[in-house]
Amino acid sequence: MQQQSNERSMGSVRLWEMVVALLFLVFGAGVMWDSWRIGARWGDDGPQAGYFPFYVGLLIVISAVFILYAAARMKSEEADEPFVRWGQLKMVLIVFIPTIIFVFLIDNPWYGFGIYEPSVVFIAVFMRYLGKYRWPMIAAVSIGIIFVFFLMFEIWFQVPLPKGPIEAALGYS
Repeated sequence: MQQQSNERSMGSVRLWEMVVALLFLVFGAGVMWDSWRIGARWGDDGPQAGYFPFYVGLLIVISAVFILYAAARMKSEEADEPFVRWGQLKMVLIVFIPTIIFVFLIDNPWYGFGIYEPSVVFIAVFMRYLGKYRWPMIAAVSIGIIFVFFLMFEIWFQVPLPKGPIEAALGYS
């Protein structure tokens, strides 16, 4: 039964080509609209702030229209092929969902964890659940890597990154 659910298709190639093309179309139109709003013309002193982004957005929209057209005209045997199977999508989501949570926690105004604390947890979660490492190794690697990154960015390169409560307690805020 498990094998069958892993083989279930999560949409056809045509469907996902059209979905992605529509997303690009909306994104490109948004870039064009916002660029026009801030000024996408040629002014007396040269191009306005939105001039070049407007044309990049236009290229994105044109590309999306071509992709939509190609997907609509796709031969049925190619178009009806499964885009991704559930088992494959599940493997992608195992990495994607924790990454989204990690990015949300980095510099969120409600939590303020900074980049270092979520990074330790992120590395530890992947080492434990994907690598099956033991906790002493996880602690050494995840804390060690972040300690080296802290030294490299904050001390040597003097690049301030978002900091959390531990750095604030140590006087690095």
